[in-house]
Amino acid sequence: MKEAWFSEWRHVFKLDPDKPISDEALDALCMSGTDAILIGGSSGVTFENTVDLMSRVRRYEVDCALEVSTLDGAVPGFDGYFVPLVLNTDRAEWIIGKQIEGLKEYGTFVPWEETAAQGYIILNEDATAAQVTGANAALDEEGLIAYVRMADRLMRLPVIYLEYSGRFGDMPLLASARRAVRNARLFYGGGIDSADKARQAAEHAHTIVVGNVIYTDLAAALSTVEAVRGGGRQEF
Repeated sequence: MKEAWFSEWRHVFKLDPDKPISDEALDALCMSGTDAILIGGSSGVTFENTVDLMSRVRRYEVDCALEVSTLDGAVPGFDGYFVPLVLNTDRAEWIIGKQIEGLKEYGTFVPWEETAAQGYIILNEDATAAQVTGANAALDEEGLIAYVRMADRLMRLPVIYLEYSGRFGDMPLLASARRAVRNARLFYGGGIDSADKARQAAEHAHTIVVGNVIYTDLAAALSTVEAVRGGGRQEF
């Protein structure tokens, strides 16, 4: 099987098109040694603010990918694209409905070799993403492993994304998810606001995603890069 374009990523910074960021901060992030910049958000994403942020990141050599959460924010020119499927919701629109709408509109233009599905499992009930999608975030270990196995072995999704969005997650639960994964790449995001938390998450996830702390404590965000690249389990 051909190796996926995101398969070597260990550390990713996630930027929200709806949140302002200075040129100086963006330069620090893109030159930090992170493996990629992921652009995406749960609300306020438009074509205009996505194009603007992409054009600023594209001045650097770092990989730049888009998480396509709205049709308005579907912008050409990225190195890669992720299409989220929210698995732990009973609202079909977030599993297949909105994705079908997107394919009707843009299916002819999708760069399939650079596009991958993300099986999202949202585990923070207070997160905007959970509220928007109606996700059942109160999963125990048995429930989480069932979702992981469905995504990994039945649906054969290339990425499983455990999302705590603003809250640092349950590391033993993340470890259980990692043990259940056989083929997919396991992403983790949520509450990583220090080097120590980055190291903890990187012990189990293939890829960690650092987002909110960028806008509140840039130095702490930057410290997560070396914490992951210089440590964390590597035998993936």
